Amino acid sequence: MIERRRQAAGDAGKRSWRRPFKRTHRGIVFRLQPPEILLLGFILFSLAGTLLLKLPIATTGPISWLDALFTSTSAVTVTGLAVVDTGSDLTLFGQAVVATWIQIGGLGFMTFAALTVMMLGGRLPMTHNSVVRESLNQPSLNAIRGLVGTVVTYALIAESIGTVLLGLHWIPEHGWRTGLWESVFHTISAFNNAGFSTHSNSLMDDVGSPLVNLTISALFIIGGIGFAVLGDLRRTRRFSQFTLQTRLILLTTLFLNLIAFAAITALEWHNPGTLGGLQSTGERLLAGWFQAVTPRTAGFNTIDTSAMTQPSTLITMALMFIGAGPSSTASGIKITTFVVLILAARAFLQQRDEPAVMHRRMSVATVNKAIAVALATGSMVFIVVLGLSITEPGASLEDILFETVSALGTVGLSRGLTGDLSTPGRLLIIVTMIVGRVGPLSLGYFMARESSPAIRYPQASLQIG
Repeated sequence: MIERRRQAAGDAGKRSWRRPFKRTHRGIVFRLQPPEILLLGFILFSLAGTLLLKLPIATTGPISWLDALFTSTSAVTVTGLAVVDTGSDLTLFGQAVVATWIQIGGLGFMTFAALTVMMLGGRLPMTHNSVVRESLNQPSLNAIRGLVGTVVTYALIAESIGTVLLGLHWIPEHGWRTGLWESVFHTISAFNNAGFSTHSNSLMDDVGSPLVNLTISALFIIGGIGFAVLGDLRRTRRFSQFTLQTRLILLTTLFLNLIAFAAITALEWHNPGTLGGLQSTGERLLAGWFQAVTPRTAGFNTIDTSAMTQPSTLITMALMFIGAGPSSTASGIKITTFVVLILAARAFLQQRDEPAVMHRRMSVATVNKAIAVALATGSMVFIVVLGLSITEPGASLEDILFETVSALGTVGLSRGLTGDLSTPGRLLIIVTMIVGRVGPLSLGYFMARESSPAIRYPQASLQIG
């Protein structure tokens, strides 16, 4: 009996693995899983963008292949880390390539995430379809198909409004042609949480502009809450009728933003290199708000990030690690993962078997997935920090850790290390940006494909802590 079970387990393992392609009488047929298609897509777009940015019409002067690859990858993964000056080193054509790649990486990722979950719903047993629908805040799998159009609609509306509002500030300052293009570029970059700017110092020149600060922050907050929340907002406006995921994302976003705003503003208030160097109280509050919300995961800055105090830098790294909503234009471990980890810790301290919130309990599988995502992301941070410590011996550990978390969370904030990276360091950051954009969805996909073990082993107990 045991031998037959082992044989069944071996057969199941063989069936779970399959070649990415097969030969048929019609030719080669590719059989890739959705995460594999997503990874391949990001790689192909990164390479295609590299070719476009190497065209003479894309840059004001020659740039290396590595710089072109870095810029293209940073754009399609909506990160925002830059080794060339987007405003001065790239022509209008080059900037248009970056903006297009940002839109593809942002909205394309959201759309693909919806399609991936649709495929997940088809692969899961019928008894689990309701779980998939609830996690997406959708009443049926058919509603998910309509949500793809909703995502694009929301994006067009938000970006159109953002362009008009930013145009009110930049068109009178720079003229119609330059002002309108800057408005369009920054709107696309903000909604997709990219952090690219045509200004050499990001948005530091507009630190005192309420219109620019509030418009940009509103755009990347809307883009970062996730398409499931947007779909829920489409159906109802009453908070009590929102699903659990929507309520948790909205409340946690508000909580994190307010706590970060209070902490960073207090810590930087008398710092002459950041808020302390601003003239009015209003400018300090505005800059404190922007710096509190931009790490999850926009990448713009209105103050000098490298001049921030160590406590503020640590808070910023924590926010970059958490990220924003699942299946959004942002990355990180995601708000829902962070909430589940907090709830699991609280349940353990209260000696409860399962964490619960708002009269709903979290399954063991959900807790295990959250732990796996957080552990995988943390392990990746350690590996990249170790690698950069070897390739960048002159950089401080603080700058290396900040750069790593920013790249893995596809944030785009930097303490000035990006431009000084060596060739191996830049290649490592390129891989990190792609992994940070693809990783969480891929991990969730493979973990959702449940399999029943052929052998059930005896339970063991280990001392923890």
